[in-house]
Amino acid sequence: MEALLTGERLVPPPALPPEVFTTREVELVRPNLARASREWNLLDPDFRQRLLAVFQIMREEHGYEMALIEGYRSPERQAELQSQGSHVTNAGAFQSYHQYGLAADSAFLREGKLVITEKDPWAMRGYELYGEAAERVGLTWGGRWKMMDFGHVELRRPGVMKR
Repeated sequence: MEALLTGERLVPPPALPPEVFTTREVELVRPNLARASREWNLLDPDFRQRLLAVFQIMREEHGYEMALIEGYRSPERQAELQSQGSHVTNAGAFQSYHQYGLAADSAFLREGKLVITEKDPWAMRGYELYGEAAERVGLTWGGRWKMMDFGHVELRRPGVMKR
């Protein structure tokens, strides 16, 4: 939080090896995650700094290592995800902040492996802390939605989406 206020620029962590995103456990929860964009530079600069501040809070205050699992999403990928059903997303192309670089899905790293499921009590506690940290820096957390999306955060801006 201090970094946001003082203008310090936080730097994205090094990219994780691609195989982290293709394990059987990850594929069961998030199929096709290997094709997701984890390019920090495609995220809006203000949103990127807020998300990095959340990652820092999670690490320093709560001991959770975070991983960006999907950031910017092309309209084509958004439409593809929507076609998989409402259990994946209700948002079509240009109906998600992902298309504007203003949303990200994140998960936890434990012993070098991604932990995405909320069935794991350690991860569920992490998602609650993640939501609190995200809201502290002005982000909207998907864990408060009717269709809960615990790993999702977004920076809402008026006029970005014409819903």
